[in-house]
Amino acid sequence: MISHEEALIYTMVLVSAADNEMSDAELRRIGDMVSTMPIFKGFDAERLTTVARDCAERLQADNALDATLGEIKEALPRKLHETAYAFACDVAAADDTLSQEEIRLLEMIRHRLGIDRLSAAAIERAARARHMTL
Repeated sequence: MISHEEALIYTMVLVSAADNEMSDAELRRIGDMVSTMPIFKGFDAERLTTVARDCAERLQADNALDATLGEIKEALPRKLHETAYAFACDVAAADDTLSQEEIRLLEMIRHRLGIDRLSAAAIERAARARHMTL
């Protein structure tokens, strides 16, 4: 079983890789969040690359996405479900473009983690506001 920190990183990596391209902005955002968010206090940030690679390797198997989403849900306590979704939205918004694949994956994460539409809409809007540029 993966840790809650690994589950949060997996969630971010899934969204970043959804369109088969992990942009520099998305990777930077993941690194920034692991370095600064309180939930990662005590997590060795040097492990980020290894955890991201492990996630990518898991995605090569059959039924990998569904299995990985199941692992994420199992590893996260209920109170971190919205946190995982917020992190995923931040990564998706980091490069100023949202692909259809990212939108679909966010929907899958929302459903798997049981996040209601109103909460999801608020989280999504907050992510857009944080990443807005002129």
